[in-house]
Amino acid sequence: MKNCRQFYINGKWVSPTEVRDFGVINPATEEPIATISLGGPADVDNAVAAATKAFESYSETTINERLAFLRRIIEVYQSRMDEMAETISREMGAPISLSRTAQAPVGLAHLLEIVRVLELFKFEELTGSTLMRKEPIGVCGLITPWNWPMNQIVCKVAPALAAGCTMVLKPSEIAPLSAHLFAHIIDEAGLPGGVFNMVNGDGATVGAAISSHPDVDMVSFTGSTRAGIAVASAAAATVKRVTQELGGKSANIILGDADLESAVKQGVQACFRNTGQSCNAPTRLLVPRAKMAAANMAAKGATQGTKVGDPFTDGTSIGPLASKNQFEKVQRLIKQGIEEGANLVVGGLGRPQGLSKGYFVNPTVFSDVRNEMTVAREEIFGPVLCIIPYEDEDDAVRIANDTPYGLSGYVTSGDIERARRVAKRFRSGNVHINNARLDFAGCFGGYKQSGNGREWVRPVWKNSLSWKLFFGYGA
Repeated sequence: MKNCRQFYINGKWVSPTEVRDFGVINPATEEPIATISLGGPADVDNAVAAATKAFESYSETTINERLAFLRRIIEVYQSRMDEMAETISREMGAPISLSRTAQAPVGLAHLLEIVRVLELFKFEELTGSTLMRKEPIGVCGLITPWNWPMNQIVCKVAPALAAGCTMVLKPSEIAPLSAHLFAHIIDEAGLPGGVFNMVNGDGATVGAAISSHPDVDMVSFTGSTRAGIAVASAAAATVKRVTQELGGKSANIILGDADLESAVKQGVQACFRNTGQSCNAPTRLLVPRAKMAAANMAAKGATQGTKVGDPFTDGTSIGPLASKNQFEKVQRLIKQGIEEGANLVVGGLGRPQGLSKGYFVNPTVFSDVRNEMTVAREEIFGPVLCIIPYEDEDDAVRIANDTPYGLSGYVTSGDIERARRVAKRFRSGNVHINNARLDFAGCFGGYKQSGNGREWVRPVWKNSLSWKLFFGYGA
């Protein structure tokens, strides 16, 4: 059992002001693997005070000084990449293959991208006699989730560091060990005390204290829509800048001219990746009504060929869900899908055969789903796919956009121009054309209840800066 009770404040590991132990559970075994402390408002006050003091000097550092810090963080991060991957798999259950190829490397990708951006960025521009200057916004409050821990932490921390901001991070209490390791990486890299601070805790206490703190200038939050509303409400009284990346219920339109079997197989894999715990997962698969039987068969075959099991076993594609609460939520929604009359193609309630312990669920496919059913409306956040029939292209687009969310969308077609045309009709912040991969030089975020603002290096970088104009500067 690891002892991770201390917080990282002002360049030191410090004990909480009040002892409130919280056990970190390995979701594959349901056994405790570490103990953290849940902080309180006094811990947040200490962290914010340290960040406020450090801002005075860190905000005045040169581009070359910040680049040197970032390159040192990259160096240390690379040296501990394997440890990071194993930590993520133990704390939230991602298959080790995914942690080694995506979960841990994505943090490095964000660090490398911000170095490229900072090397070319101009903070000042003279327009006539007016100097337009971009300055660091101040102290940033960063609140991150458990499903892609290093993705969310680094895509917030790295741009804030590059901008000259200081910060207080609250990682998820469900998967805090990777954040604990990241704080050690920051410490080993030699970042000045107070620039980066970390306080563990729950959203209702530490998250609320950060969001409402009068000395926090910007809050960046990633998580559920429900929690995002609470963050925005808490931040409103101090009129601070707030950016949010929230939930999703993404549609994957397979057009009639696509290779159906290949498209369905890729859609199933994309939905089930990370055990379905990705906000942009294509959980609604839209296929022509005339091809439903073939789509069902292809989805069933792809699902049955997916291995569920120990995250550290070779060949495992789906690990456990991250927590007991998540396990119970997914079971409840699978049950509701059955009760509402969706056709259960494969999967269903309970654990997969041979797994009696751990938060493992059966990867599940529903077909003949109506878009008003609960399983088509709610973000399940598990390996559950809904296949929905459509009549024609207009009907597919209508169904895809008939959701309170608007995070991502997917379209597959044998005609690239047709795919592009349909992609432009999605009301979502991202659209994947013919299973295109993510591009970390871009941005991530959505419409409607999927949040406001955008994530990843370039948009977070802009959110961390504020304009100041000097009139008569060039006179």
